[in-house]
Amino acid sequence: MAAFPQKANVVIVGLGGIVGASVTHHLIENGWDDIVGIDKSGIPTDVGSTAHASDFCFATSHDLLTCWTTMYSMDFYEKMGHYARIGGIEVARVGDDERMAELKRRVDSSKAFGTNVKIISAAEAKEKFPLLEEDQIQGALWDPDAGLVTPRSQTVAGKLIDQAAATGKLQMFANTSALDLITENGRIIGVKTERGTIHANHVVVCAGLWGRLIAEMAGEDLPVMPVDHPLTFFGPYNAFENTGVEIGMPLLRDQGNSAYMRDTGDPKSTEGGQIEWGYYYEENPRLVHPRDILEKDQARLSPSQRDLELEDVIEPLERAMELTPILTELGFNESHSFNGLLQSSADGGPAMGESQKLRGLWYAVGIWIKDGPGMGKLIADWMTHGRTHVDHHAIDFARYNEFQLDEKYIYDRCYETAKKIYNPPVHPREPFANARGIRRSPFYEREVELGGYFMELGGWERAHGYASNEHLLEKYADRVPVRENEWDTRHFWRVSNAEQLAMSDDCGIINLSHFHMTEIEGPDHVELMEWLCAAKVGGDANIGKGIYTHMLDEDGNVRADFTMFRMEDRCRLVNGADAGPRDLIHMRRVAMDKGLDVTITDVTEKFTTIGIWGPNARENLQKVVKNPDELNIDAFPFAAIRQIQIAGKTVTAFRISYVGEQGWELHMRYEDGLAVWDALREIGVMAVGVETYANSRRLEKSLRLQNADLHTQYNLLEAALARPKVKEADFCGKAKHVEYREREHQPAMLCTLVMTDNVDAQGVARYPVGNLPVMEPETGETLIDELGRRSYTTSIAFGPSIGKNIALAYLPWDYCQEGRKLNVSYFDEIYPVEVVGIGYTPLYDPENLKPRS
Repeated sequence: MAAFPQKANVVIVGLGGIVGASVTHHLIENGWDDIVGIDKSGIPTDVGSTAHASDFCFATSHDLLTCWTTMYSMDFYEKMGHYARIGGIEVARVGDDERMAELKRRVDSSKAFGTNVKIISAAEAKEKFPLLEEDQIQGALWDPDAGLVTPRSQTVAGKLIDQAAATGKLQMFANTSALDLITENGRIIGVKTERGTIHANHVVVCAGLWGRLIAEMAGEDLPVMPVDHPLTFFGPYNAFENTGVEIGMPLLRDQGNSAYMRDTGDPKSTEGGQIEWGYYYEENPRLVHPRDILEKDQARLSPSQRDLELEDVIEPLERAMELTPILTELGFNESHSFNGLLQSSADGGPAMGESQKLRGLWYAVGIWIKDGPGMGKLIADWMTHGRTHVDHHAIDFARYNEFQLDEKYIYDRCYETAKKIYNPPVHPREPFANARGIRRSPFYEREVELGGYFMELGGWERAHGYASNEHLLEKYADRVPVRENEWDTRHFWRVSNAEQLAMSDDCGIINLSHFHMTEIEGPDHVELMEWLCAAKVGGDANIGKGIYTHMLDEDGNVRADFTMFRMEDRCRLVNGADAGPRDLIHMRRVAMDKGLDVTITDVTEKFTTIGIWGPNARENLQKVVKNPDELNIDAFPFAAIRQIQIAGKTVTAFRISYVGEQGWELHMRYEDGLAVWDALREIGVMAVGVETYANSRRLEKSLRLQNADLHTQYNLLEAALARPKVKEADFCGKAKHVEYREREHQPAMLCTLVMTDNVDAQGVARYPVGNLPVMEPETGETLIDELGRRSYTTSIAFGPSIGKNIALAYLPWDYCQEGRKLNVSYFDEIYPVEVVGIGYTPLYDPENLKPRS
């Protein structure tokens, strides 16, 4: 073996798994060299989850990024000659109508995000998978692209590593554990290993199950958790003897039973002619911290393969035997069966991207085989270009707040996600039950007294409506429909729509304590924000103003949106709870790279915010403010910031609205919040749930939401948020932004749609949630623009002031005409929609109270 090097450009920790091998391959493809890969095991791995993975792939996710990484990975494996695209079936049993509905919803996501699944009958499923008992199922989903990595993903990892080594750009060292990380001035500069210390400019952690132990060396944690996954084998099964195939029938998923099944092909194949049956624990999932995983010399099979007792899975196995009786006829291979460790995560997504604490340290942890090459490409592109082919906010490690990296929080959330790996279907609005009550507004107890219906965002408990306002349902009964379908009403409270209507008739206050707030100060704070923001923020004229602006990436696409308070000695960035942590980290990185003298501080928990809006907002606020005249229109213009006094407390009032009605955001120190809330409540101002703010009214006003309607797939002009003029000062993405402005028209525009008929085939009015494909009525095909981007609803909600379901969606330019008739699909059923606005087009105007329909 070659001498261990003292220096490298990149060190891959955990080279031997499919993720480490894929990251290495794609880095080299992007022009990187001088890469050193180490692994605590053999190379390819003989201890990690890649060594025993089931290796099957399905493309049935409900988000663009995962559909993209899965489809990319399938194609990648196939181009290497290591993929059996044999197809896959997912069944819905007789009586399991919720699972059947979920299969139909997956067809919607397929059309939206570019996969190829469809519904098939029970008879068709039986024809494709003869071992099925047809009378046990009511229907199935067919994924023609599903298949098996052959003969093993471990083999693919080995091949990729050998190819990389053959280029001379990779050196690899097996049985070499990372012992510590070497750092200097907030950067990674090397890795201490069992073979010695190697200095490096970049370190990528692809250590899978052991990734958290490497992160610990950096003084942080990763929100992922190894969890047992029972994998059992039955045989012999000789139906494919002498065929030479690794798999002979399509994959079978029985997710209503939290299980799957496949044959292992020819008896001479890798797994030797058996039936493999896998299961995910729905109750009491068995999580293990990586520090408690056995070492190789202690484990019966390997550290990632733990013992399995058949009694632990006997109940779901008996259900599986009802569906596929062949399991009762074959012998149970006890010695070959085991609990294989895989990873669950705190929010369902992997931990990827650069460390929050150390520049140059990257993570690619919590990734399954079906996404390995795709995620490897994302990391390599991210490191090379600073951006990825699809928006990566949902997997960016920077998305986590500090409290979300607490060990108990990680365990509690991973426990919950582990229970839902396969079953039951997860609703788009589904809140977590564990790790709740972490952040509460100063008026939380008042909201409890009002009967608040709480969900959570960024750790904050947010009331979406209040039981105390349910008397309004009688007043507005003709404008607030009863949602008959349970899925449409799940995690939604009808009173929210009544509260919105009452606010528009009078006035209401909304708890906005979830705002993420960052303060930027220091000699170079204006220079930093001028570079980051598309809007002009410098100059004395902007002091004392609130500026709504955006951060763009280098390609001129939308990275972030927020409001910035420009004060004499600092800027305060007011952001969404989910977007704020990433933007905070991004600002710190840019300041570091530019050598700017700034201090950037998370002050989220130091302040609280109340929104007061409605036609009588000024009149009511004047009742409690010390100097009522300072709220007059001439004294307090739109977007201005003023210090006012309420209940003896100093309040920063910002005249702005995210609900269309006139009013203010009231910002104050956390400890002063309760007094202000009580003062407004004592004069009779109604509390309104955040549902109005976050969903229904913002769509009536055509207001965009970061990470939904705004992301790096589209530019600022396509989102219809570009300013009339480009500021003189340089800013990130300016060159591309200017280039886009010079186009005759944009490839796509964010448009407003309304459903013109929402009654389903059973005569039930539907109120959709989630991402629905937008389709050409004549062909039934999803719209695709000239850049290959597919059209789907980025936001959708019922607007009670309009009386219709409203959606935002990017449409190809040729379809951007008001009055254009299109279709959407919801649970695989077609509904007509009409384009009612191109770009920013409010449907509700409180000035003349004439809703557009």
